[in-house]
Amino acid sequence: MEGTLRLRALSLRIHRRLRLFLRDPANVLGLVIVVLAVTTAIAAPLLAPHDPTDVSLQDRLLPPGRDFPLGTDHLGRDELSRLLYGARTTLRTAGVVLAVVFAIAFMVGTLSGYYGGWLDTLLMGLVDLLLAFPGLILAVAIAGTLGPSLMNVMIAMAAVWWAGYARLVRGMVLAIRNREFVEAARAIGASDGRIMVSHIWRNILGPVVVLATLDMGWIILGISGLNFLGLGAQPPTPEWGAMLNDGRPFLQTEPQMMLYPGAAIFLVVLGFNLLGDGLRDLLDPTTYPR
Repeated sequence: MEGTLRLRALSLRIHRRLRLFLRDPANVLGLVIVVLAVTTAIAAPLLAPHDPTDVSLQDRLLPPGRDFPLGTDHLGRDELSRLLYGARTTLRTAGVVLAVVFAIAFMVGTLSGYYGGWLDTLLMGLVDLLLAFPGLILAVAIAGTLGPSLMNVMIAMAAVWWAGYARLVRGMVLAIRNREFVEAARAIGASDGRIMVSHIWRNILGPVVVLATLDMGWIILGISGLNFLGLGAQPPTPEWGAMLNDGRPFLQTEPQMMLYPGAAIFLVVLGFNLLGDGLRDLLDPTTYPR
């Protein structure tokens, strides 16, 4: 009976906090933008009116019309189709980078904070070395050294982005590794791996997820920037940063070629930032009443 009452109280508390979360127009706007962007990326093959890589020089630089709702680019490719498929490329690339960053940061930060000693000194020395360089410049150097490709952009972004997360995770682990529930788990013979996963990670996952949501916008900007420089997606792959680069020579005569992908990047980054702010407030017990 007591367990049922606790479960019901928890359910009511979650429902109340979600209701307050959805009352904020900024939170709702961020959620709508992100859901629409992800849905568009998944459904791009169904929504795109044309093949995004089809070249038709006789249709180059057409204005918006019935056949081409957003017009065509300098090679006669449908801008709307390239935008839709570009969402798939950009969001998938950013998602892979974020997943790799999470995996590395959680492993390095947890090992460093939990065991301390020489391992902590070694790992945090590597983190400090990476953080000493401007992240985007280091990513450009790595991608340029590896050669232009979308895979190399993902490697470059993940290689420089995990360090900040690792230091954050380490700090959280240091704060709770000697808490009573961790000591109790050790006392009953729980292994280090079980303690890390069941008792430490579950207590630090929420704040890190919020930071990841906020950082998703920065990752998208970084990936788009590397693609704009020609270090990532190669023709004819549709990608928002590469589309910006394609439209650069036509900025004076056909500004919409840069306007469309630029607006898409702006909206998606704005959506993730607004959603991240809302999630931070949702998971902060001091923001909404319990």
